[in-house]
Amino acid sequence: MRILFIAGGSAPTVFALAPLATAARNSGHEVFMAATDDMMTTVAAAGLPPVSMTRRDIRFFIGFDRAGNSLEIPAEPVEQLLFTGRWFGRMAADSLPALHSLVAAWRPELVVGGTMSYAAPLIAHRLGVPYVRHLWDISDPGLMDRGADEELRPELEAAGLDRLPEPDLTVDICPPSIQRPDAPPAQLMRWAPANRQRQLEPWMYTPSERRRVCVTSGHRVARDQNFAFLRDLAATVTALDMEMFVAAPEDAAAELRAELPGVRADWMPLDVVIPQCDLLVSHAGGVTVMTAMSAGVPQLLLPSRDAKSIAPSRRMAEYGSAITLVGEEESPGAIDKACTELMTDPAYAARARDLAGEVAGLPKPHEVVTELERLV
Repeated sequence: MRILFIAGGSAPTVFALAPLATAARNSGHEVFMAATDDMMTTVAAAGLPPVSMTRRDIRFFIGFDRAGNSLEIPAEPVEQLLFTGRWFGRMAADSLPALHSLVAAWRPELVVGGTMSYAAPLIAHRLGVPYVRHLWDISDPGLMDRGADEELRPELEAAGLDRLPEPDLTVDICPPSIQRPDAPPAQLMRWAPANRQRQLEPWMYTPSERRRVCVTSGHRVARDQNFAFLRDLAATVTALDMEMFVAAPEDAAAELRAELPGVRADWMPLDVVIPQCDLLVSHAGGVTVMTAMSAGVPQLLLPSRDAKSIAPSRRMAEYGSAITLVGEEESPGAIDKACTELMTDPAYAARARDLAGEVAGLPKPHEVVTELERLV
């Protein structure tokens, strides 16, 4: 069977789909993964055949409308979610010509798209084949879907549709204990960590006598993007009596090492490092959160910079495996207090282990491949 996986324009959108795509390939199916041109090496590094669906990267779709007018990301959460759906919709529209050429030469029998891979349902509808939506984090895509419907109005009308087609199957990696109450029926799947790898060093996997904390704000940190947030966050956490790792791209990590002597800042494979930590402090990015969740590590979540992460971060706090600070709550004093509470109250670690056990008990990717086969 030929299966086309459609990711997005960032490494996490590739890593989220990679375990199921790899399981399908290991089961003997022919698998391609489409993503933006700048993600081709990332897809290839995951061991999957990459296909470019657009030469533009995500910054273009975030920053400009179809007429080339510049855009600003709204601060209000609801408007930000609609905006996010619209720019993923613009990416989908820009991707359709390349994807149409691909499927004309290599016709898939099944299309699997990530949460906001809005080209996937349009390609599946064009071909008359099943469409699977693979949720790549634990957020609610509802408002983003509405924004995508608005942005893709011309493409939907051309296809004779009034909205994006519903999936024939949804694959969800959210454990039931922190699932939103209105979530649609889905095929649950165990989340498996996937990220860029590098040669391991002993500090990455060797336990320490001191308590450890990992701090990160994602893979797109640069001097002009999220650097001040990460630097200030690391400086706040440095005051605690813990061994600290700061996970960041090498350019940003070098500046952090210069500004914060004694801090180990480096690019590091989180799937190896986080299980050796006692706490994760992060921006609440989907893949980062899931990596710590599957490892049973308590988390301090600061999701203000990404509106779709706020609701799931609060559900984790309600469950008791995390503390979530939003907006003005993110003061240095509050961060210090939250870290101390997470490290001294054993209830957080116990709930984090419970949640990790729940993740581990969900159907594995190779079992979900059987459900994909049944669709076809």
